[in-house]
Amino acid sequence: MTDVFFEELTTELRNCIYKKDHSFRYATLATIGKKSIARLRTVVLRHVSEDLQLTIYTDSRTKKIAHIKENNQVSLLLYHPEKLLQLKIEGTAQIVTDEKRLNTYWNIVQSNSRKEYSADISPGSEIKTPDQVEYMKENHYFAMIDILPKTIEYLKLKRPNHIRVLFEKENSGWESTFLVP
Repeated sequence: MTDVFFEELTTELRNCIYKKDHSFRYATLATIGKKSIARLRTVVLRHVSEDLQLTIYTDSRTKKIAHIKENNQVSLLLYHPEKLLQLKIEGTAQIVTDEKRLNTYWNIVQSNSRKEYSADISPGSEIKTPDQVEYMKENHYFAMIDILPKTIEYLKLKRPNHIRVLFEKENSGWESTFLVP
């Protein structure tokens, strides 16, 4: 009975990779570092695999990388305002270390976007003016993070009844349970 909801969420996740204006393309990623304070930031979903592994790009010097090294349990929140659909994804983050894979994806990053991974000083550093940032031509700090979902909570706001379903990864499949919205 929950198959239709799982099909909708997988379709929407996959669509956001190919449709630049899709609401799920930009997600909120939560991490927790040593200070046990949740840190939230917007990330761009770049890839969604058949088994729903999600991939994002980042600068390797960011706090999210440091947090994932300290605690690799993360959450993502996505919302589609036209469909009134929210997905909360909890899972394990893995920093990609495969150089071949990193190089493959670096080579497909558009040239105008490459500068985002090649600032001479690390993201979050204090500067006096935005003009102070310089970009390196040869070096970069491109990194990728894979997120392996353990749970996906589907919430569809509709009348007469909202629909909320918890999907939990079990071995090679997903188990589902309806929840009170």
